Amino acid sequence: MYKLASRNEPARGVSFRMYLPPAFAEHDPRVLHEFIDAHPLGILVTAAGGAAPVATHLPMVLDRDRGVLQGHLARANPQATSAAGEALVIFTGPDAYVHPGWYPSKAEHGRVVPTWNYVAVHASGPLRYMEDREWLARHLERLTARHESHRERPWRIDDAPADYIERALGDIVGIELEVSRLEGKWKMSQNRSAADITGVVAGLGVSPDDRDRAVAAIVEARRPASKRLRARGRVTGTPRDAR
Repeated sequence: MYKLASRNEPARGVSFRMYLPPAFAEHDPRVLHEFIDAHPLGILVTAAGGAAPVATHLPMVLDRDRGVLQGHLARANPQATSAAGEALVIFTGPDAYVHPGWYPSKAEHGRVVPTWNYVAVHASGPLRYMEDREWLARHLERLTARHESHRERPWRIDDAPADYIERALGDIVGIELEVSRLEGKWKMSQNRSAADITGVVAGLGVSPDDRDRAVAAIVEARRPASKRLRARGRVTGTPRDAR
């Protein structure tokens, strides 16, 4: 058991780690940052003071220069008063079920099983609460601009009555996570043979589901160089599944 953290004191003894087989790992910070920008709805997970883990879905803004994630919680959310300490934010992207019949190796030896392809990025580090009204206003302006700037008539905070916004600021608590660990997982059939990867791309590629086709494109893009189809033949890999 570790000491209960104060409101802005990181708790000790909590460490969030992703199960990350080397074949699926992404270590390039630029790629991970771009993924967060493209998939900003994160899941904030905390387990402060030995209490049961709590999770909240919330949009986040990444400040690359400072290495922090910013967001806000409803003040009525219990996580807004008990979450200070080590925290985890999970970002997810395209995912799809993988049918084992797409693997040519199924016909060869039958030693295949269904699996799931997906993309996930985990950011963890100490979490701080932000109560300052000016900080909250700047955060909301930045968050709003992030999602409104491309519109023909973007909504701005000052479009709403000032007293309404002032009350709204009192109903939220800002959060800032200092990212000390950033992990990316692109589980996209990289551990399959070249032929099996081709089968997955083909199977997902003809799906009527947009998400399946998006995953097909990522599977092809993430195909290891040693398993790319070559003009003079195919390079095969190890038909082993590791989830």
